[in-house]
This record gives sequence, structure tokens and C-alpha cells, in this order.
Amino acid sequence: MKGVILAGGSGTRLYPITKAVNKQLLPIFDKPLIYYPLSVLMLAGIRDVLLISTPRDVDAYRALLGDGHDWGMELSYEVQERPAGLAQAFIIGRDFLGGEPCALVLGDNMFHGQDLTRLLYRAKATVESKGGAVVFGYPVQDARAFGVVEFDANHHVVSIEEKPEHPKSNYVVPGLYFYDGRVSDIAARVKPSARGELEITSVNNAYLECGDLRVELMGRGMAWLDTGTPESMLKAAEYVEAVQSRQRYYVACPEEIAFRRGFINGDKLRSLGERMGKTAYGRYLISLAEQEIAGRIGGEE
Repeated sequence: MKGVILAGGSGTRLYPITKAVNKQLLPIFDKPLIYYPLSVLMLAGIRDVLLISTPRDVDAYRALLGDGHDWGMELSYEVQERPAGLAQAFIIGRDFLGGEPCALVLGDNMFHGQDLTRLLYRAKATVESKGGAVVFGYPVQDARAFGVVEFDANHHVVSIEEKPEHPKSNYVVPGLYFYDGRVSDIAARVKPSARGELEITSVNNAYLECGDLRVELMGRGMAWLDTGTPESMLKAAEYVEAVQSRQRYYVACPEEIAFRRGFINGDKLRSLGERMGKTAYGRYLISLAEQEIAGRIGGEE
């Protein structure tokens, strides 16, 4: 399975801080926002990833992330000339995907929780073994401002509605999706919405009409963090700081995930840490490598 990160957009809700830089390059505590969605794909065991961004910003992502080899991955890049809807990612990425199943994560979405890896692997296994598509359902108190998913007892989706006045459930759909190899063809048949965009809901409804759309539920203890405003970015940073200061493990650390997933070895991890100089981030990577040598490595991602 391959991964796609859509990290475009103009970030107008964050002006003036995004007038010269893409939102997903901004920091969330001690790492760029883009690390968080990238880490989700890595936790799912995905090593071949396409990042789509604006003509202005794509070179900045190349400078930040490189070709992925330091993390035992393959990172590719494509340009979205203008924001034209989430489903456009599958048209831009058609050659990259080559008819293989994929996971799409939005570049400004953050996920964290003990069950995250299990949910990701289950969604991935479902798509790879049964085909179709998997979305996620996240419980909220007031679902009217979101895309709402209704489902049956077997987690087959019954309906998806955008910002309904009377939601049929309290589960909303965050920016993380798994699709089989048909998704580029389905996206190519999507008609632009009234706002002129290729909506991801149209792709999901195409799978729904075939009876091939399922939902995985994110329950208690799972964090899905918004980063659309200065206030929400601050709260997300405070969340990451609180978790990391109370535990000895970092949130969304690609080097650590690559190490734990077996993408890289302890020597490579130490080398990456040493490149960071005397930063807390670098010391953390070195400590993980030293724990491996001492036979004490463990914990959660």
C-alpha cells in the first residue's frame, strides 16, 4: 500500500503567518506540522509516500524531508496548481499509485492515541484483503459542523452527510482515508461541486453506492486535533508538550517510528540524532539508540 499526503491550500485562516509559508511547515511544539500526518502513514507500515503541495511550497518540503532514505522510505512530490478539492489528489497521484491501494491523510490533521496503530493496520488489512474503502468515525458532541457518518452494526456505512442540520450520528469523518486501487478512476469521474471542487465525499459516496464503504471507530482516548486557527495550533502544541513532558516517548517522531518499524537500524538512528546537535530532539534519538544497545528498548509509538 502507498500513502498520499495532501499539504496544499493557502491557509487564509492563519494569515498573516501563512502569507509566506505553507501551514503544514509551521511548528507544532518541537516539530513541523507535516511530521504528524506523515507519522500516521508510517505507523500503518507505509513506506512509499507522495506529498502534494503548492508550486510555491513543494521545494520547501523537499528541503525538509528529502527523498525519505534517511527514514528507510521513498518520498515523492507533486504540485497542485490550485486548490480544487481533496479528490484531486488521486488524479494528481494516478501515476504514483499505479492502481495500488492507498491511504490519504490531510497535511493539517493530527492523530494520537494508544489504539491508533491497531486501527490503522485493521483499515489497511480490510482494504488489501476485501477491497473497497475505509473511513474513520470520531465522536463529537456537536456534529453539525462536520461530515457525519451513519453506519450499521457491522460498521458498513449507511450514509455520509456534509454539515447536516440534524446529524444521524455523532461520529464525524476526519481527514484520513483508505482506498483500493479503483480510487483514481473513481476520482476522475467525480463532477465538481457547486464550489468548483472535487469533493472527497463524492468519492466516498461512489464506494457507498457499491456497498464497499466501511468505517473504523476512534473511541475514548483517541485525539484528533484541529490546526486551522492560531488558537487550535496553540492547543495542539500544548497537547504534544504535555504528553511528551509526562512520558518518555515523543509524539509523531518519524525517526523513532522508522526505527521501531524496522525501516532503519540503531546505528542510523544514532547518526540522525547526532545531526541534531545538542537539541532535546537529537538527544532523544540518541537515547533510543543507546537503549537498543542495552537491550531496554520498548514502549509505544
